[in-house]
This record gives sequence, structure tokens and C-alpha cells, in this order.
Amino acid sequence: MSAARAGSKHVQRKLGVNTWVWASPVTDARLSALAPLARGFGYEVLELPIERPGDWTPGAAAELLAEYGMEGRIVGAMGAGRDLLEEGCRSDTQDYLRHCVDVAAALGSPTVAGPFTARTGRVWRMGPEERAVAIRDLRLALTPVATYAGDRGITLAIEPLNRYETSLINTVDQALDALSPLLGAGVGLALDTYHLNIEERDPAAAVRTAGEHCAVVQVCGNDRGPVGGDHTDWHALFDALDDIDYRGALTLESFTADNDTIATAASIWRPLAESQDELARRSAEFLIDLQQQRSLAP
Repeated sequence: MSAARAGSKHVQRKLGVNTWVWASPVTDARLSALAPLARGFGYEVLELPIERPGDWTPGAAAELLAEYGMEGRIVGAMGAGRDLLEEGCRSDTQDYLRHCVDVAAALGSPTVAGPFTARTGRVWRMGPEERAVAIRDLRLALTPVATYAGDRGITLAIEPLNRYETSLINTVDQALDALSPLLGAGVGLALDTYHLNIEERDPAAAVRTAGEHCAVVQVCGNDRGPVGGDHTDWHALFDALDDIDYRGALTLESFTADNDTIATAASIWRPLAESQDELARRSAEFLIDLQQQRSLAP
């Protein structure tokens, strides 16, 4: 029996939603409509992607979020031209990640989350020696950015992706091994239930393995649709989050089919709910109800 089931207090977490549910890229105009919509569904955190610097204005976003009593979180997008493993892209990608850190600091986001390794959707075969070289190169490329983030009190939360989106880091174990010299100030992990469902034999055990290094948690149904009514064992996942004392937000990440930056990698080819509003509403209702149930449990 987990510590949570044995009677320890169940953690109540804020709920967040990524603007990718509705828009790609997001703009100041779209944000002005999405913030009150998300707040009305019960979300307290808005996760803001930086697809292209300048798509939206950090100062205006901060004022908007404050108006609705919301917090902001930053995510990066490793689209075309962003890759820490390709020498020709490395310097520009490092500059992009520093920009994301600067925006996070301006917005009050403690994290910048994303698959900060190679371009999302780039997959290739590697033998053991090739993998060792790739991990070495990744560590070298991340080190100055991690230092930059840590100096500003920001954590780069690096996300393992499923096998169809990357060849490098698919599991929590791989992430801990690859990032071991950098974990701590400046680097942590972002765990997404969609990828956990594909790559981990036991998603809850993987959460416990991540432990204190789990800095961001993104949620969705196992098909990228609404949270709840899917085959994910949400109680087991929440028990694991309680056990590691994760106190960050639970952020819904799904996508509109009209996604500029990672359309192929996200692979949203059909509607996942009656509408994007319904996807967000149903997810919030399920998560609010689940947390209330757990708060009353012994």
C-alpha cells in the first residue's frame, strides 16, 4: 500500500491548461479570450508555448493572468531548426532556450518545460557507442543553458517523449541517466501521461522513480483526449504524485489539429472531443472531482 493510501494527506494541486488545446500559435488577441475561458472552466494556471519569440507579449500576458487570478507556465517547442544535437542548430537553440528562461522569469514561471534534446519528430537508429556520443553532446549543449536557468531560479524541465517523436530519451530511467550530471538547480523532468502510457510498463512506478526531479506534470487521456473515461489509472498516478510530494500544477496538454510547429509529431488527425472547449471542460471537471474525492478519503 502506498503512503498516500496508508493515510498521509492527499496533495491538492492547481489545475492548468496549455493554450495548444485551442490555438497554435497563440497571440495576444487569442490569449485575451482564452484566459477567461480557461478560468471559467476551473483552471488556475495557463501554460504558454513559445513557438516563435514575439508571438505574444510577456508583459501583456502577465497583466492578463493577474486580472483573472491565474499563474503562467512556459513551455518550449522544438520545431524545425531547433536541435541541441545538430551542430548547425545548436547555438540558435541555446539562444532560444535562454529566451524561454527570460520569458519565464518575467512571467513568474518557475519552470520551462519541453523535450529539449532534438527536433521533435526526428528519429534515428543508434548503437550503444552512438548513443553515448549523443548523450555526451546533449550534456555539453545543455550545461550553459542549465546554468543560465539556475542562476535565474528557473528549472528546465526536460520531457521524455515516445518512440515515434524521438530516439534519445523515451523513459524516465533514460532521462535520469542522460541528465544525471545536470539534475538539480537548473534541470528537472517534465512528465506527460500520454508519453508515460506508451513507454512505461508502470507509469506510477516511473513517477516514483523520477521522485524529487519531477518538476512538471502534464496530463491528458491516453488518446490525447479529455482526462477521465480513458484507461489511465488516475488514482494510481495520483498516489505516486503524493508519494513523491509533487506540489506543482497538473496541466492539461492536448492539441488543436491546426498546429503549426509540431503538427506531424502531435499527430492529431481526428477530433478528440465534441469541441476543444469540451475537451478542456471535461478534463477540468474530472480532475476537480477526483481531487475532491481523494481529499475525503482516509
